[in-house]
Amino acid sequence: MDQIQNIKLANGTAMPMQGFGVFQIPAGETERVVLDAINAGYRLIDTAYSYQNEAEVGRAVQAAIADGLVRREELFITTKAYIQQMGYEKTLAAFYESLHRLQLDYLDLYLIHMPFGDYYGSWRVLEELYAQGLIRAIGVCNFDSARLIDLSSNVRVRPMVDQIERHPHYQRRDEIKIMRELGVQPEGWAPFAEGLKGMFQEPLLMELAGKYGKTPAQVILKWDIQDGIAVIPKSTHKERMMENADIWDFELDAEDMRKIRTLDTDRPSMLDVNNPDEVKRVYDYLKNPVLTTL
Repeated sequence: MDQIQNIKLANGTAMPMQGFGVFQIPAGETERVVLDAINAGYRLIDTAYSYQNEAEVGRAVQAAIADGLVRREELFITTKAYIQQMGYEKTLAAFYESLHRLQLDYLDLYLIHMPFGDYYGSWRVLEELYAQGLIRAIGVCNFDSARLIDLSSNVRVRPMVDQIERHPHYQRRDEIKIMRELGVQPEGWAPFAEGLKGMFQEPLLMELAGKYGKTPAQVILKWDIQDGIAVIPKSTHKERMMENADIWDFELDAEDMRKIRTLDTDRPSMLDVNNPDEVKRVYDYLKNPVLTTL
């Protein structure tokens, strides 16, 4: 398996183009899974306060360092502040709580998880912590173009990353164009849409998998990366982790990249931050939390 390549963010920080996400991985499994991912070659580990497994990620990272599998500076650790942590004082406290759970001295990337609440107050905290060297890069999640333009126009340090739902059924090409104009790196969560709506049975993706001797999942990840989108696939199975990372030895040709564009439905499969019912669902979670949320 070839080494995962990096991309440089607007401030020059190198970020792996392919990382490993721990969304919906139960806390009891997270430590093993993250260690497996590091062993499989992943260096970007993506978690969040709302995933309720930061402490387990921290234990796995410390174990990997102690065992000599990796040095801290080789890792790129991301976490996120959720809605109830928005506002200057709350985000400041949330950052140090996450840092403590992760057993780290600094974060590589800290993100505002949702475009709700007092995220402007939170952004001031991110700017200050970034200036102090406690965060190497700062960004947002799930910000649409209008919110991203507004935030970028009113802050001292622009977001360096916008982590969004992005997969062949929801390609968001106009939004990604705006991110690039703003100097914001797109990062796709749920690159397979968790297999919803027959993603892995798409005839075109199955045809391309056969052509390149890869799986539909590998074709999707390669399509993202060739499109300049960083990705954070997830799996609890080491074999699948290794399969997902084994995408650096082939290229999709221009015609096949064009064909994949035809799969775009221009509709989210998992989260629509502009749908009032979806926003209500997100806020209802805060009243009755379950294991994880987006």
